[in-house]
Order: sequence, then structure tokens, then C-alpha cells
Amino acid sequence: MGLDEKIKRINELYHKSKAEGLTAEEKEEQASLRAEYIANIRQNLKGQLDNISIQEKDGTITNLGDKFGKRQTH
Repeated sequence: MGLDEKIKRINELYHKSKAEGLTAEEKEEQASLRAEYIANIRQNLKGQLDNISIQEKDGTITNLGDKFGKRQTH
């Protein structure tokens, strides 16, 4: 299932939950899909932030991915 299909399914489950409620299986599917979606968003954001460089006051260039990207997140 591609990302677009997962987003479509997340939306379908959301609308069904508001209209008539979800079965236990659908609630589990919804939670799983949401977790995958959030993990994907975080991965994409981290990739973007790791590619940002800033110019320091002294003129040097600092790559934020090199400086902070290798830290373990908790």
C-alpha cells in the first residue's frame, strides 16, 4: 500500500469513526496507519533538517546534520 493509499485509508477510518464508530480491528488498523504516517513525516523532516547549513558570525559554515544529526533521539 502506497503512502497516498494509506492517507486515504486513514481518512476513511476517521470519517467512519465519526459517523458510526469503528470495530476493534479497524481501531488497530487506524492506530497502525497513523503511527506509520507519523514515522514517515518525522523521517522526512529529519532528512530536510540534516541538509541545512548555517553561516556563523565568524563566516564559517556549519552543517546542522553533521552537528546534530548524529545524536540519538529519545
